[in-house]
Parts: sequence; C-alpha cells; structure tokens
Amino acid sequence: MAAGDLEALVRVTAPGYVGETPPEIAFGITQTPVGPLALAATARGVVACSFENEHVVFARISREIGSFIGPDPRRLDPVRRELDAYFSGRLRAFTTPVDLRLATPFARTVLQMTMAVPYGSVTTHQEIAERIGRPQALRAVSNALAADPVCVIVPCHRAIEAPGLLGGYAGGAAAKEHLLRLEGAL
Repeated sequence: MAAGDLEALVRVTAPGYVGETPPEIAFGITQTPVGPLALAATARGVVACSFENEHVVFARISREIGSFIGPDPRRLDPVRRELDAYFSGRLRAFTTPVDLRLATPFARTVLQMTMAVPYGSVTTHQEIAERIGRPQALRAVSNALAADPVCVIVPCHRAIEAPGLLGGYAGGAAAKEHLLRLEGAL
C-alpha cells in the first residue's frame, strides 16, 4: 500500500485524523523476505502482523478495536527493526509486547503456548492440544494457529501438523519453510 493510499484509507475510516495527533492504533506495511506484512500496534502492543491484505486487516481492526487508525512510525519502527533483525538472523526472541485482542480466548491460550516454543524448535498441533489440557481439540488448535493475528512475532510457524508434515501457514507453505529454515528447525 502506497503512503497516499494509506492516507486516503485513513481519511475515509477515521475522518478526525489530521496527522498531528498520534492515532490510537498505528498502522502500516513492512516488506519482509516472505512477503509484505500488515502491522498494527495499540498502546498494549502489536495487535497485527499479518500476511492478509492490508485493507482486510485495517477493516478488521477498525471494526473490532477502534477507528482512530493511522501511520505512526514512532510505534511501528521498533517492530520493523525487530522483524528486520529476525529475518537477518540477529534476533531470536521478540521483545515487542503483543496485544492478542483479535484472537478468541481459546486461540489466545493456543498462541501463548506457541510463544513458549523456543527459537529453532518445533512442536505439533497435538502436543499443543495436550499441553492446554484439550487433547481432543486438535481441529480447534489448528484453526487457532491458522488465525494467528500476530504472525512471525507469535511463532505459530513453530507448530507443525505432525513430524515430517509442516502443515498450513497464513503466509503459505514456502513462508513457513523459510522461517523454520531461518531458525534452524528444519
């Protein structure tokens, strides 16, 4: 999304935004080796780091969190720097706070479990289901991982379907494989 497009989108969805007042929700795009990521940050932390189309992410945030959304490099640049460091192999653990409000309560539990999976390691969907005390909830765990609103930072890519079977990923199979290779997990 070009800067002009973002400004036009902001004017339509947040007509009170004039650029001088920092928005309630910082929004922007960052380019990565696995494709563009739509980023959004609230006062609580990163609420979106998504492979989805930025218009879809923007609309969801506007609908579910708030409509005072706009560019705010002061809040997004630290996230971008950590993502750049991660993709260049210099960062193993993100320090940026995460805001999981876009996830359901069940999905938050699943995603918090993936945050405990160390860099360079993988776990399976079944192992996550067992760790959260819901061994029969394999499909629900898989759906929660697929709906991760804070991809890469919340490392749902470290959850594989089964040994030898990577499974799906919001950014596609090639992106998941790239991330796991970067971390030395493959």
